[in-house]
Amino acid sequence: MTRQVLNVEGMSCDHCKMAVTKAVSALEGVGSVEVSLENNTATVEFEESRVPLASIKEAIEAQGYDVV
Repeated sequence: MTRQVLNVEGMSCDHCKMAVTKAVSALEGVGSVEVSLENNTATVEFEESRVPLASIKEAIEAQGYDVV
């Protein structure tokens, strides 16, 4: 498993946190997702052989947030 911390801009409430968590968790190969509103981050553990980092970023951006 690879662990990556992504900086996510635009999250401001629990709904934002849940939207990002749900979108990333739905990807095949993602083991866990921890979203922090305080730090504007999403910490993701995933299998790179099953899901590329680009797909995780796309899933977050599809919810309306920016990954920087």
